[in-house]
Amino acid sequence: MIFSKRLCSAFAAAALLCTALTGCRGDTLPTEVVLTSDFLQDEVFRLEGHPCMKNEIMIYLVNSENQYSDVFGSRIWSVPVGEGTLEDSYKDNILARIAQIKTMNLLAAQYEVSLDEEEEAKVLAAARDYYGSLDKTERDLLDVDEETITKLYREFAIANKLYETITADINPEISDDEARTITVQTILIKTYKTDPAGNRIEFTEEEKKSALSRIAAIRQKLDEGAQFEVLAADYNEDTRNEYSFGRGVMPPEFEEAAFNLGAGEVSDIVETEYGYHLIYCVTTFNPEETDANKEKIVEKRKQEAFNEVYDEFVKTLTSNLNKPLYDSIHYDPDGPVKTTGFFDTYDKYFTVVSTQSD
Repeated sequence: MIFSKRLCSAFAAAALLCTALTGCRGDTLPTEVVLTSDFLQDEVFRLEGHPCMKNEIMIYLVNSENQYSDVFGSRIWSVPVGEGTLEDSYKDNILARIAQIKTMNLLAAQYEVSLDEEEEAKVLAAARDYYGSLDKTERDLLDVDEETITKLYREFAIANKLYETITADINPEISDDEARTITVQTILIKTYKTDPAGNRIEFTEEEKKSALSRIAAIRQKLDEGAQFEVLAADYNEDTRNEYSFGRGVMPPEFEEAAFNLGAGEVSDIVETEYGYHLIYCVTTFNPEETDANKEKIVEKRKQEAFNEVYDEFVKTLTSNLNKPLYDSIHYDPDGPVKTTGFFDTYDKYFTVVSTQSD
């Protein structure tokens, strides 16, 4: 787990503040950005007068990058992304997440949300636990003490509690039909190809006609009694033959056709941005998947309610970025700092239940 699951569900709105701090996109800035040289030493950004220091950024960056490096290898960070590398892109992501947590702490003050004695004790225990896991080299290179870790965990806990407070009364009744999850098998004949760099190239009109002829021939075979599963194994150009999903997940044309099928029925040819599809309905109702989808829908409604409050609050804030310092931040995943436990330690003391995946 890279970040607390509950906060991950709220991080969609963090891109707004990331834009304000880094100017990394061309969107209208949601906050006033004031670049100034009046920063404390090692202060990366300031939000409504509240500083965020380099060692705070490094704790987040090092722990999350190390977790990914353990799975994918350290070379992943040099992969080109846009005009920079994956590391550059991920660093912006980290900045957005920290900025949101600090923003949520400012918002928590307005809602009079604070930690009780039991929660504060958990913060102190988690900080003691994580700080004790660092060796002297890691402590020195990260420039952190137990007080810094405590501050980060306290902010994290308050942000989680704020989210729960704002969304506590949102528990809509979700019907089986609204959450209905179906299972289908598919055959896709693509109407695009990719070049060696992975860029999508649309088919010409002649190529599309050829693709349509191919899917029509497959449909004819089905009409003549061929088994869908057998034809899918031979002709499907998708990476999967079977999907289980609820409403609002698949392309609209695909979804409309799929949800109007009865069990055992095959659709007419359906065109989407990916190509031409044939859809075979395996089941029109999956009880277990439908119950799980109800939880996802409730969580989505909570996210939307939280983001509405959060987005309006962000518009009132002023942020200042120490861009030279921010640009200089770099972490060597092959260096001596190997810690990965910051987020897992938090979850060890603050059990967070969520339907969101990692």
